[in-house]
Amino acid sequence: MTESDSSARLTLGQRLMAGTLSLALVTLLGLAAWLRPSDLGLGTHQQLGLPPCSFRFLVHTRCPTCGMTTAWAHAVRGQVAEGLRANAGGVLLAALAAAAAPWLALSAARGRWLGPRPRINALAVLSVVWAAVVLVEWIVRLYFMSK
Repeated sequence: MTESDSSARLTLGQRLMAGTLSLALVTLLGLAAWLRPSDLGLGTHQQLGLPPCSFRFLVHTRCPTCGMTTAWAHAVRGQVAEGLRANAGGVLLAALAAAAAPWLALSAARGRWLGPRPRINALAVLSVVWAAVVLVEWIVRLYFMSK
């Protein structure tokens, strides 16, 4: 980290973006807290008036993101094991959101990044790791479901 990474002032646009992203993450976490996790491990999103998973309806098996909302609903309650059973990628995403929201809010409020500034390479790596977790878990579920 260079001196300019942590001491450079954020522009008004950067501060607004960081604050908006923080608010969006807090809203998602709050929504997850409001939802009641489905006992089935998936389908929690239907409490929002959304339809059941089309992939599951058409293919008769879970899609890679089935259980994601349920995982968030468990994760915000500290029910990590239940969340992992629903969707490990969802728990990872909820944890990242819970960590990023205050970091973004504090950075926006103080006008400087709290710690290192975000880097596109780090975001790309996090995205690939998350996608890998989701896909590996899905493949494992498919394998064990076929047994």
